Amino acid sequence: MQRQLFYDEEGNAVEFIIKAKFSIDDYDYVAMVPADDIEPLVYILRVDVDDAGNELLAGIDDDELEEAIEVYEELMKDKLQ
Repeated sequence: MQRQLFYDEEGNAVEFIIKAKFSIDDYDYVAMVPADDIEPLVYILRVDVDDAGNELLAGIDDDELEEAIEVYEELMKDKLQ
């Protein structure tokens, strides 16, 4: 699994493990967990692309999150089989 370093609002480095990258319709999403949490929460964010072609992570609303969670859980279930 890929590890990625992000910075919070205060400039502190936080390492995450990318659990999955998946698509729904025309959007890409990542599911990631903090690398140092014992019982990590899974964060799901949309991957947007800026005008320069750089990938940016964006928060999503509850409806979009619900759909993304369903797809992610199905991916993880398929992965275990």
